[in-house]
Amino acid sequence: MKPTNRPSRRASAARANRIGTLAAATLFALSVLPSAATARNEEVTTAPSGVTFVSGGISSDAVDRLRSMERDFNLKMVFASSNGEYLSDVRVQVVDPSNRVVLDTLTEGPWLLAKLPAGSYQVNASYGRSTERRTVAVAPAALKTLDFRWSTE
Repeated sequence: MKPTNRPSRRASAARANRIGTLAAATLFALSVLPSAATARNEEVTTAPSGVTFVSGGISSDAVDRLRSMERDFNLKMVFASSNGEYLSDVRVQVVDPSNRVVLDTLTEGPWLLAKLPAGSYQVNASYGRSTERRTVAVAPAALKTLDFRWSTE
């Protein structure tokens, strides 16, 4: 009988078990990383800083859902190109006066609603290679709206 170069069934099973364990550990690690907050479309999320926010607005139904939620937030951001086309996948950072990032997220639609403590903030919104910056003062109960537009060129 000739020897084969195939691994034994026991070795194959052990390797498959290690791969499965590694895959499960990787998925778990990715699920608990606190680097940036991510909102699921139209689902209110809380950032590590305690700021609540929601992102979305891709369909007219989604916009209607977000409009119905506006009363619970004090900052609304809308993202579009200069020709009026709405944008998603905008990196948004909201920074407080002590230079602490209170919100860092990637939008899942052209709208982002956030509930911030009253005060002044710098908002940095990046799309592609361009970053737009705005300073905004928010009150506890009044909704402030910021429009961000990027050149289509």
